[in-house]
Amino acid sequence: MRLTVVGATGGVGKEVVRQALDAGHQVAAVVRDPARLPISHSALEVVTADVTAPEALRPALAGREAVISALGPRTRKDAGIAAIALRSVIRAMETMDVRRLVVISAAPLGPTPEDDGLLYRAVLRPLIRRFLRDVYADLAVMEDEVRRSATEWTIVRPPRLTDKPLTGAYRRVIGGSVPRGYTISRADTAHAMLTALDDPATLKQAVGVAN
Repeated sequence: MRLTVVGATGGVGKEVVRQALDAGHQVAAVVRDPARLPISHSALEVVTADVTAPEALRPALAGREAVISALGPRTRKDAGIAAIALRSVIRAMETMDVRRLVVISAAPLGPTPEDDGLLYRAVLRPLIRRFLRDVYADLAVMEDEVRRSATEWTIVRPPRLTDKPLTGAYRRVIGGSVPRGYTISRADTAHAMLTALDDPATLKQAVGVAN
């Protein structure tokens, strides 16, 4: 498949690029600073572009079949970038007639599983949401933008990300959240996003993933 990856220099984005290339995909990686993507491959095209400018993204979308977005605020200071960037990505996709879109969000935007312990449901989860309220507000707006779009979208919602290696043994809940799913590796999150590309069950769905 011919893919465009935005947010390609982040932890999940690099994993998406690596795994996509290993799987035989052709990848256009959109970056602000090419030096932050230390990956070389004959099937990789690195495109330097401003993700908030639709016209700048169009060359990276030419001839592509799908977009994977690993964009998101890395800190509370970055809150707002996810919604702005995805709005730009969607406009560029519409112009270039690219339909398939897989984006990363976050588990706290999904429903709270009843199987989660009372301490987590009543205390820890509300505290996390309150502490990172600007980040989650940004992601909520981003999700709304994605849902309103004409794309064939999938939203992947991981919990706390780790740097553990790829296992492929994570759990997945389509349309819900993973019970007692508190962490997942960036590598497994990237794997879940790539797997969703060809899974019709994930179309127009938010997918919870976790170990």
